[in-house]
Formats: sequence, C-alpha cells, structure tokens
Amino acid sequence: MQGFRVIIAAAALVAAFIGQASAAETFKPFVLGSKGAGTVAAKAEEVKAKLAAAGFQTVGVYSPYPTATVMAVTNDALKAAAAKSKFGGYGAVHRVAVTDVGGEIQVAYSNPVYWGHAFRMAEDLKGEAAKLAGALGNQGEFGPKDGMDAEDVRSYRYMFGMERFSDPVELASHPDFATATAAVEKGLAAGTRQVTKVYRVDIPGKEEAVFGVAMNGTAGEGDTRNDAFIMKEVDFKPLRSTPHLPYEMLVAGGKVYALSARFRIAASFPDLSMMGSNSFMNIMSAPDNISGALSAAAGGNWKPAN
Repeated sequence: MQGFRVIIAAAALVAAFIGQASAAETFKPFVLGSKGAGTVAAKAEEVKAKLAAAGFQTVGVYSPYPTATVMAVTNDALKAAAAKSKFGGYGAVHRVAVTDVGGEIQVAYSNPVYWGHAFRMAEDLKGEAAKLAGALGNQGEFGPKDGMDAEDVRSYRYMFGMERFSDPVELASHPDFATATAAVEKGLAAGTRQVTKVYRVDIPGKEEAVFGVAMNGTAGEGDTRNDAFIMKEVDFKPLRSTPHLPYEMLVAGGKVYALSARFRIAASFPDLSMMGSNSFMNIMSAPDNISGALSAAAGGNWKPAN
C-alpha cells in the first residue's frame, strides 16, 4: 500500500510539472497595434507623435518600399538594458512599421519581449512592451502560427547546423572602437554595395554601437541583399511583418558584427518553409550576399567559408 501511495504521489508531481510546462507563456515576433483606413504618410506622422508622447525617441525612418514606412525607436530604458547585456545593442532599438496592405493601413511593431529573449538580453523588456502597447495599441502578437516560450526563443535556431544568436558574423576588425565606427559611418555614407544608414545608437557605458541599415542591392549584383526583394519572398501573410526591418550592424570594441541572416531572418519568420513558392530556398544566397555587402560597408573583406 505504501508503495502504491509513492507511485500516486510521483505521478501527481509529473502531471503538475507537465501542466506547468504546457502553460508556459509563449511569444511571437511582432505585435499588431492597429489597422484601418488612411494613408501611410499620415499614419506614420501620427505614430511618430504617439511614440514621442510615450517617451520614445525616433532615431531613424525609412521606406523599404512604397507601401511601407519603418521607424526605429529607442529610450533610456532600452539603452540601459542593452548596456547590461553582451551584444545588447541589438535590443536597444525597436522597429515600428506602417504598411499599406491592399488599402488597409497596418501599424505593427517588433515585440520587445520576444526580441529581448532572441537577443539574450539581461532584462525581459516587459515594461517597454507595455509602453509601446499603451502608445500604439495591442491587438495581439503575430508571426508564426504558434509562439515559442522564453527558453526556446533564447536558444533559437531554424534547424540543426544553422546559426544561433551566439554565432554572429565578424564583418571587419579595426584597431579600436573609434576607428571601427568611423569606418562604418564612411561606408554607409558612401552607399557601399548599396547599403546605407538608417540610424545609429551608442550604448552607454561601453564601446558598443548599433547601426540600422537599408539594403538596396540590384538584380545581377546580388538582389537577395535587397530589403524589398527579401520581404516579397518571405512576408506574404495578411498581417505584414514589416518591422523585421531594418537589418543591424553592431560595433563592439574594434570589431564589427552582424547576425547571420540564417538567424536574423529566421527569427522573424520561424515558420517559413524551407522549400516552396514562399520559402528560404528562394533567398538561399541571402546570408552570404548580406554578409559580404555589410562587410564591405564596414571596411572589411568577409568571404564565405569554402
């Protein structure tokens, strides 16, 4: 009888553990703020004003294609969280997009909690998520059909053999931080390999800066390093994931890094098929083309491994 009671108790503990695991909070890459009538230009101005009123600084604005405007935003709390995290600069800036989808104007933004985990930030950024929701609304997270829990997002890779957050691409190496940032500024100002600057944010208390970049590679010169081309292939659902953009470069000390496209794109589109009409196969050259272009813009000479 005693043994039976032990078995029952053990079974109850296992059931409780499974129940807790199944109830784990899950997250998706993007949040829909609102959708409705209007124009991209008018809505973008409205959104920018709401962000400012909520304490966010818009550090860059660009239109990757005529139907969309993307705003890069930060605040002191995001920069402070970045300062506490290794390569935290990636999480210092969030992306807010206004997109015209067949006449419907969608306002969406990168989910701070999801990306805080994806970029392995030291803080969960729930406070900043609440501020964005207060300013722009929250009609639900979106992206893949199913969300991922914090542990899965923090260790994410698309499939075995592909990069995680902890496997960045080293684009260039310079003697020191000042030289590295100057090289990036120069390359972006020159539009090297059709890569240009959207924003720069310096992380307080350490030699780290994150640059948001627009990529406008042309057919015959590597169009998979073109924001519009890539999004045409991967962003096809009714709710558009425009706040995937822009791509980032990170200067840490004298080195310049970027996240591998096999991680950065996949983290935004984790349920994208490997093959098919809208799939990673259609942009299979993007990781090397993007790394090569960003490296050139950073004053480096990155080459793909043989």
